[in-house]
Amino acid sequence: MRFTIQQIATALDAEAEGDTGLAISAAREPGDAGPDDLALAMSPKYAQALGRGRARAAMVWPGADWRAMGLRAAIFAPRPRMAMAGLTAMLDPGQHFAPLVHPSAVIDETAVLGDGVRVGPLAVIGPRARIGAGSTIGPQTHVGADAHLGEGAFLREMVSIGARARIGARFVAQPGARIGSDGFSFVTPEVSGVENARKSMGDSGGAKAQSWMRIHSLGAVRIGDDVEVGANSCIDNGTVRDTLIGDGCKLDNLVHVGHNVRAGRDCLFAGHTGISGSVEIGNHVVMGGQVGVVDNIFIGDGAVIAGGTKVLSNVPAGRVMMGYPAVKMDINTEIYKAQRRLPRLMRDIEALKKAVFKPGPSG
Repeated sequence: MRFTIQQIATALDAEAEGDTGLAISAAREPGDAGPDDLALAMSPKYAQALGRGRARAAMVWPGADWRAMGLRAAIFAPRPRMAMAGLTAMLDPGQHFAPLVHPSAVIDETAVLGDGVRVGPLAVIGPRARIGAGSTIGPQTHVGADAHLGEGAFLREMVSIGARARIGARFVAQPGARIGSDGFSFVTPEVSGVENARKSMGDSGGAKAQSWMRIHSLGAVRIGDDVEVGANSCIDNGTVRDTLIGDGCKLDNLVHVGHNVRAGRDCLFAGHTGISGSVEIGNHVVMGGQVGVVDNIFIGDGAVIAGGTKVLSNVPAGRVMMGYPAVKMDINTEIYKAQRRLPRLMRDIEALKKAVFKPGPSG
């Protein structure tokens, strides 16, 4: 598919100059761009690579001297990443799933499929499941009994939606996403060493070794509108109440959301984030990669948790946290600086000890 520079600029509500009738078929980094590509040179740093490519048109920053760069046309992007969102949506070639229900799909006779639903090869849709209009159920995907998907859902290959899940409109799940796995809930017949250690902060109390008994997940998962879940991410069922993910939340690959978690709207969880059971998360919370959150705490609206942080206690609204254990980011930075000074500090202390305790003339 090809678009003219003017068509792209109009779609992005951006300004364009030069030969706006020039057609492009793809977007490339400046050094890799050919004559039919739009080079992404949205800062002077990236524009330096234009000479290594053969681009005739580029997306540049406002005020850029595009003619001096040897270009025939330019689109101006005041907010580059926002422009990228619109441009990539236009140029995405998609997965080329067939616009039909594949004959190898297994669909229970009590399931209800809306208008225009596509179902890929070897997909399974369970009893009383409801799939909203315009949805795509990818190859080898499973939708469990009594699960509901809103309109415009897009499930890539090998996605699993558990029984009784309720999911809003325009849901996107990347390959291998698992919605509605059982929660990690186990108990011992008598008080365990883990319980004693947690209560005493360090002593297992001599508890005897015991086998673990499963606590079944009677709840399900409820997900709002416009949510995206990355590849191989898992959202567990609630124990009694449902696990909740609010409208507009985005989960990266390999994110785990434990049982009974309640996340507000427009949260962003980066890869390898793990959220333990029964955590209450506000709106617009951001967690960087490899964040870990202990169970049964709350994280307030607008909190930002830096990558690699381990959250062991409640986080107030708007707080920016970092480190292990998590503290305010500025405090963590001061701690880090102090740690780097420790070797020199210890040398200074040793020198002072020798000076203070140096034997006198009498020996």
